[in-house]
Amino acid sequence: MSTPITLRGITWSHDRGYLPMVATAEAYTRLHPSIVIEWEKRTLKEFEETPVDRLAPHYDLLVIDHPFVGAGARLGVFQPLDDVLPKAFLADQAANSVGGSHASYSWDRRQWALAIDAAAPVAFWSDEGLDAAGLAPAKTWDDLIELGDRGCLEIPAAPIYCLMNFFMMCGAAGEEPFQDANAVVSRPVGREALAVLRELINRCEPGVWKRNPIASHELVASGKTTAAYCPFSYGYYNYAREGRSPRRLRFGEMPTWQGKLLHSTLGGTGLAISAKRPQIAAALDYAQYVASAEIQRTLYTRAGGQPGHRKAWTDPENNRLTQNCYADTLPAVDRAYVRPRYAGYLEFQERAGAIVHGALRGRTADDDALHELDSFYRHSPLSVVPVA
Repeated sequence: MSTPITLRGITWSHDRGYLPMVATAEAYTRLHPSIVIEWEKRTLKEFEETPVDRLAPHYDLLVIDHPFVGAGARLGVFQPLDDVLPKAFLADQAANSVGGSHASYSWDRRQWALAIDAAAPVAFWSDEGLDAAGLAPAKTWDDLIELGDRGCLEIPAAPIYCLMNFFMMCGAAGEEPFQDANAVVSRPVGREALAVLRELINRCEPGVWKRNPIASHELVASGKTTAAYCPFSYGYYNYAREGRSPRRLRFGEMPTWQGKLLHSTLGGTGLAISAKRPQIAAALDYAQYVASAEIQRTLYTRAGGQPGHRKAWTDPENNRLTQNCYADTLPAVDRAYVRPRYAGYLEFQERAGAIVHGALRGRTADDDALHELDSFYRHSPLSVVPVA
């Protein structure tokens, strides 16, 4: 009798990140008894910041954010998927991508991960909370200001999320970030984006400056706050399910700004294979299973995951279970902005989040903050890489 193969995986510690991986691992082992898959979890902050070269020697399967692919490719820690997975399978993944999810794991003309989870900031709210205040979900920026003035507004504003929203508001003001090799955005656009966000976040309760999206969902869903509406946060659609929390949340389009639809900043996760571990073939087979249309549409989603395959987002049963949140937010995720993926971007992102956070809190003058962003961008390793 042959010795079972054990694969180790690392994901992040929320129902959405952990439970579908455990469920798919158990189902896969039932089909392949000689392969056991053990999933471990880490905090959301560790997921966003830990360098992949520290993880790849210890884990066969890595759930990652797409900005990691440039560093992973440069360091040789990920198995490129183009030559080892069927072309028809990869073509299906591309054709059924939710927004730029599949392409976001491509770098230097290679595919480095499979988009198993799709997300971008969208609006969420508690109907009970808004009803108690006699208010409705915001459709325009004026509606949003009123919600803030009435004490009903929540926006996760920990440093990295301030940066993600800064990118969004730069686009709304007419300039997508990183179009210039020497500047993140032009000064007028950067100033406007900071001013608009500051006006809004200052209408929230001060605790928002420390909260991430999970904390904001938990707060609004708890019913222990007057905050009942969030205009843009990475959506965690578990909270739209019946019985998940004291208050069931709804998800939908973000309010317009100056009549324009907002393009928020793409998130989600990809499943990458370590090139530093011996069981690459088994890991590849499991990854293909997890990312397949049928598993994404059924087991993955129903175990608490937020799938990356489009057929799962358009599935009637998945929408019935979540108050139609997939269908209602799909246009917003489809148009989301994709962050850079060059090898030094994550170093820039960590520092830039703190810079924008400080400016929005009034601790740094806007022009000084924008100058610091540009300087750090110009000096981040390999900041100008033309091949996507």
